[in-house]
Amino acid sequence: MAKISVAGIAADEVMNCLPEGVAVLGEDTSILWANQCFREWFGGVDRTGEHFYSVLGHPEIQGSGKCPLESCSSTGRKFSARLKRDNPSGAPAFYRVDAVCLRKEDAARDKESLDSSADILDKSRIVVTLSDVTEEVLQEQKLAAIHQAGAKLTDLKPDEIFAMDVDQRIELLKDNIRHYTQDLLNVNVIEIRLLEQSSGNLIPLLSVGIDQVAADRRLMASSKGHGVTGYVAAHGVSYLCRDTTVDPMYLEAFKGARSSLTVPIILHDEVIGTINVESPKLDAFSESDQQFLEIFARDVAVALNTLELLVAQRTNAAQQSCEAIHAAVALPLDDLLLDAVFLMEKYIGHDTETVSRLREVLSKARNIKKSIQKIGQTLAPTDVSPAGVGTESHPKLIGKRILVVDPDEHVRNDAHSLLERYGCIVETAHDGDQAVSMVRNSGDENYDVIISDIRLPDYSGYQLMLRLQKLMDHVPIALMTGFGYDPGHSIVKARQAGLHRKAILYKPFRLDQLLGVTETLMDYRPGQVSEAD
Repeated sequence: MAKISVAGIAADEVMNCLPEGVAVLGEDTSILWANQCFREWFGGVDRTGEHFYSVLGHPEIQGSGKCPLESCSSTGRKFSARLKRDNPSGAPAFYRVDAVCLRKEDAARDKESLDSSADILDKSRIVVTLSDVTEEVLQEQKLAAIHQAGAKLTDLKPDEIFAMDVDQRIELLKDNIRHYTQDLLNVNVIEIRLLEQSSGNLIPLLSVGIDQVAADRRLMASSKGHGVTGYVAAHGVSYLCRDTTVDPMYLEAFKGARSSLTVPIILHDEVIGTINVESPKLDAFSESDQQFLEIFARDVAVALNTLELLVAQRTNAAQQSCEAIHAAVALPLDDLLLDAVFLMEKYIGHDTETVSRLREVLSKARNIKKSIQKIGQTLAPTDVSPAGVGTESHPKLIGKRILVVDPDEHVRNDAHSLLERYGCIVETAHDGDQAVSMVRNSGDENYDVIISDIRLPDYSGYQLMLRLQKLMDHVPIALMTGFGYDPGHSIVKARQAGLHRKAILYKPFRLDQLLGVTETLMDYRPGQVSEAD
């Protein structure tokens, strides 16, 4: 090509300074000229006369599959495409190629022609520009792979979901996280911790390649004293530790660790945990790795939420089944207990054998109630119950015996439904005499709490309290009443007789009030001063 100057500088010198490959091709796609960058990319030698695609190693045209050189030559229009070739190392390389035809005036000037007025394309001369987009394409592919992996974290068919218990689902999620993190980020040391919101504890969920002492280490969401993981959980920001030996915040996860990357797991703008990856190489992670891990952490958050919702759904279904069982058998079992107690008291002193058999009936009926309770807890384990339904906030209630005395069947049924949800063993009576008989024949296990309506068919709740005081050293009783006038001043009298000042439930009462009063009575003993008082 003839020397053309631009502002006194030869054009080929300008072209040789460009960071992109530039080549001029002839009609048969042979290379007429190439700049220095092009030569360096493809062998470092002059490739003049060789075919363009042969020099590139016959690359694959991606996308539409149209050859940009042929399209440009046939239409005279500019065409672009992405090419993929394999480097000598075997790693893929990607180039964006832009092809445009020279103008005849340029070709004429190249031939030292005097005719420079023509503005017609010379389709036999094509200028090709190559841009190395390998990093960009690999980033796109990695992002796509991460999103695909995230979608597969909990990708199960309905029949597969319900064939697995909670622990199996958690193990599946952990296996998928381990697989995709190692595959996509090329790391072998991974730690995931979940944040317990109530306490700030960071509970280990997954540890791979972490020393056991480090995996068992107690960490909190805190800016100081709990390492990078605690800091990330406390502030909700990622942390890239390029050199663990000089970073004062880093806590050793394994011998020989030299760099780490920790990102928060965020769901609905709330930190729910952390993901930490580590490497024995110095400065092993880049800002791009941080971006990838943050994206993956969002998918992990969604997967964890999906798992929690699935567990909650199954738990709710189990609880509904359990409550249906209670609704069907709870009150009939109570009636059986009442009948057995009534008959037993009739035969006491007259027929020892019948009394003995009735005691066995009582014991078996109570064992049936306990069995139903245990089955319910197995079907809907308390550690995975939805918020507000589980017993984790009321552990004192589990296994406690509660007697509810009320003539209203709905009240007795609700007592079973509400209190048994929290692990209580509930029995009911219709009136005061039945309640006295139940207490008298409660066996070796006294009732932990007695809840009675203030107005019973036979006498008042206050009078029931007086009768029970003859049978029990301490009567842990609560009285239920409406907001109407109390003509017998039963509440005042009951308080004078030792009723706890907080042992009043005004109908209709909330569930938290029922639970609060029940727990207060379980903790209270006469003469004992407590915070509840």
